[in-house]
Amino acid sequence: MTEDELDRLLDKLTLRARVRLLSGATTWRTPAEPAIGLRELVMSDGPAGVRGESWDERRTALLLPSASALAATWDDELVERLGTLLAAEARRKGVDVILAPNLNLHRSPLGGRHFECFSEDPELTGRVGAALIRGVQARGVAAVAKHYVANDSETERLTVDVRVGERALREVYLAPFEHAVAAGVMAVMAGYNAVNGHTMTASPLLSDPLRSEWGFDGVVISDWGAVRSTLDTARAGLDLAMPGPESVWGEALVRAVEDGEVPESAVDDKVRHLLRFAALVGALGELGDGGPAARDPSDGGPAVRDPGARAPGARHLDCRGPDACALDVRDVDERGPDARVLSGRGPDHRGPGARWRSHAPTGVRSREARAQLRGAAAAGAVLLANRGALPLGREVRRLAVIGPHAARTRSQGGGSAGVFPQHEVSVLEGLRALLRGRAEVVHVPGPAHDESGRALGVDLCTDPRSGLPGVLLRVLDASGSELYAERRSSARQLEPTLVPGAHTVEIRARLRPRVTGRWTLGIAGFGRMRLSLDEQVLLDGEFARRTDDPALVHVTPPVHNAVAQLTAGQDVLVVARRQLAPGTGRATIVSAAPPPPDVPRSIAEAARAAGSADAAVVVVGTTEHSESEGYDRSGLALGDAQNALVRAVAAANPRTVAVVNSGGPVELPWRDEVGAVLLAWFPGQEGGGGLADVLLGRAEPGGRLPTTWPVALSDAPVSRTRPAGGRLDYDEGLHTGYRAWLRHHRTPAYWFGHGLGYTTWVYEELAGPGEVAAGEPFTVHVRVRNTGPRTGREVVQVYLARAGGEVEYPHRWLAGYTAVHAGPGETVTAAVRVPARALRHWSTGDGAWRTEPGPCKVLAGCSAGSLPLSLDVEVRGNG
Repeated sequence: MTEDELDRLLDKLTLRARVRLLSGATTWRTPAEPAIGLRELVMSDGPAGVRGESWDERRTALLLPSASALAATWDDELVERLGTLLAAEARRKGVDVILAPNLNLHRSPLGGRHFECFSEDPELTGRVGAALIRGVQARGVAAVAKHYVANDSETERLTVDVRVGERALREVYLAPFEHAVAAGVMAVMAGYNAVNGHTMTASPLLSDPLRSEWGFDGVVISDWGAVRSTLDTARAGLDLAMPGPESVWGEALVRAVEDGEVPESAVDDKVRHLLRFAALVGALGELGDGGPAARDPSDGGPAVRDPGARAPGARHLDCRGPDACALDVRDVDERGPDARVLSGRGPDHRGPGARWRSHAPTGVRSREARAQLRGAAAAGAVLLANRGALPLGREVRRLAVIGPHAARTRSQGGGSAGVFPQHEVSVLEGLRALLRGRAEVVHVPGPAHDESGRALGVDLCTDPRSGLPGVLLRVLDASGSELYAERRSSARQLEPTLVPGAHTVEIRARLRPRVTGRWTLGIAGFGRMRLSLDEQVLLDGEFARRTDDPALVHVTPPVHNAVAQLTAGQDVLVVARRQLAPGTGRATIVSAAPPPPDVPRSIAEAARAAGSADAAVVVVGTTEHSESEGYDRSGLALGDAQNALVRAVAAANPRTVAVVNSGGPVELPWRDEVGAVLLAWFPGQEGGGGLADVLLGRAEPGGRLPTTWPVALSDAPVSRTRPAGGRLDYDEGLHTGYRAWLRHHRTPAYWFGHGLGYTTWVYEELAGPGEVAAGEPFTVHVRVRNTGPRTGREVVQVYLARAGGEVEYPHRWLAGYTAVHAGPGETVTAAVRVPARALRHWSTGDGAWRTEPGPCKVLAGCSAGSLPLSLDVEVRGNG
């Protein structure tokens, strides 16, 4: 869209109409403006799935592996393909904008949101994030790079002031966002935090380097509720304050412009960015004339349709079939008879006048999408150690599968990025499916891992009114009369259906206990709440809200528990009520946990099962309450019971495989006692199938660590996430992740980049230029040989090191990587491109990028801690 076209549209709008466009119309929508042909834009959380506009367990979504699992693939092409899958899901749900990827870094192992971020390294994070962006935006959906910038921990995240040096800010924390802009990202989200004294929604960093240096011409969106003042944010580079309709901009911003406190040109610039953005996603003018964004019928809207549905041959898509889970887009002539629903970007998406073009999709059936997600789970699984225990072959006739995570494998992290998956395949289900008719699979749960329980649902409850599985949701008026009722499959109601006069949300369920004992029943939310069991009151009180964090208010409010004695097979009526007072949010969650088994007895039972089997797989991991948005972790220990379980199983059977189900690092004190350690991450809805493929040797464990794992938290050179006096100092400067370990001469449990396959490799030769010009990329060639018995994949990693110069550098840093494949005994050469940016540094004195001339060492190997090959290179000139 040209500047002249934008000016003509602006001329049609009054100041008040322009300002209205700068705040959300609802929680997930932007305002429409019929006068200029602008429709609403629909946004949704990401990055592991596209939830859509509502939290409703009936509106499911494809669930991808966590971001840390995607980075563990070290496979840009795979991540890009998964981005196209996300985009197709977005179109199915009528979503124009996905709030992903999260480009913050794993600065401390205690970060509560590691599962949603890619890695500890800016180069790996930047490359993988750019790949996801390319995949999403190639299919006509906008990606949002978040959270700009240094929003790397959750403690006091709404108010923390991160203090970071200019060079570290540029080279480490801003670097992934620079990758995103180079990849053509259409939107950037400003975080809640402050950096060096400026709240990010009012930060000068929104203009420089984002727009002035990098040339970003997209839209800058606030994190939800991050705009808390009018004048400073309006004068800054922020364009859109979300959510709405209440906003600190609105009429206050109109008055500020009229009073001369904010230049009208600042408003116009913001509107220009928004209109250009809307044009790119087909929401403005001719491309937006088709009406509202396409919607999934299961979300309560019409069948998905093309915004340009008036074109000849345009069709409607029925998303109600059993296989309608995702769409694939093929570039075709949009004028042809098969032109339908989705859109994709033209070849030159950054050129002047670039627009979105309609394309004809061909349906991706559910089984195809599931196969893609299953393969991704295997590709990200990291084999940390293997002493001959894996893969499990046909000699295994009896397999013990142990641990509560085995039967309920955690597929995603907690917080706003969560979705309701179509289904979830556990490790136990995956192994049983592959071993059916071949081997006996015995499951022993072991000790319970989550004392707070999980939301009541169809597995334990029936709706007392209909008698069908699920719970009864009722909305009551102030007198207690029913205004609305429906059966739901889950008592996790984050956005219950509300009607005029709604005063109280009530959840009723007939619970049938499976075991006798002291059950823990809970209710989560804020305000006045009451929980009763067969009309006996268990909890009744006012529970004050002490946080403004939207993730805690609306997604994971605190749970208040009570204990009751229940008898197996004897139904009880659970009734939970919460008043809908202002400021308490809408979330109401009712949970139950059975009496925990006797820990020594359950561990002994697991050991007996392992001892009588040919091999054992024990699955351990974190819980929703230890890895989630809204708070950081207090430690990395899995707990005494889980550690004792692994040790007992390993003692009973030397062929024990420990599978770790977590989004970030955990301590593994038994890692040398088991036959193998496999890191599963949060593997998505098909994770159990993908992990079973790896365990049984049907697939290679393709992952490499995107983050260094310590032996113990106390070993980690950088671990602090808690601010002091509202301020969090990044004292480590450039030395984050493996760089900090090298600087402090410490050895972790597993280095960044580490991961084994089912074959072995020897690094034979590193070749490259003896001289390189400053400011120019160069390529090195690494020859490796497969010395094992199987075809395999190796991720060849190249690092740089510079010592003795005038500039301080990390001990070494990642400069490039690529993967190679080879059969047994074969030799293959990897060509690794080292970009010019890998040699540059930010000169604080010059306020510019510089490349220091002089000697440089190129290192190649399989991890930051194993680099057997080196090459001396001379850097010529000044860049």
